[in-house]
Amino acid sequence: MNPRRENRNNRVALFDGIEEGGIRAQSLYSSSHEIDEHDNEQAMDGLQDRVSLLKRLSGDIQEEVDTHNRMLDHMGNDMDSSRGVLSGTMDKFKMVFETKSSRRMFTLVASFVVLFLIVYYLTR
Repeated sequence: MNPRRENRNNRVALFDGIEEGGIRAQSLYSSSHEIDEHDNEQAMDGLQDRVSLLKRLSGDIQEEVDTHNRMLDHMGNDMDSSRGVLSGTMDKFKMVFETKSSRRMFTLVASFVVLFLIVYYLTR
């Protein structure tokens, strides 16, 4: 069954028969306005069913929240470790670029450009 439809049916079952803060008077009172014991027990059973349904729904919600919290914690830990790896890589790049002289770097870049142009004209 569709989970949304099931949740809707659970809500309907939970709140069925309750209107404006009280239980519908479906023959709960006799003509002399005395409470019939059998009808009172039926109303109590209905309330107990609703309470157990509400308890089950709140347990399902709690389980879902716990699952999502675990997933978010795991994702946060993964992001922290990725940030550490990226930071280390950037530090290594900085160290490489700082130790090389600017003249050497320019020569290296210029040789790559010339090599690219030669390969481009040969394949053309």
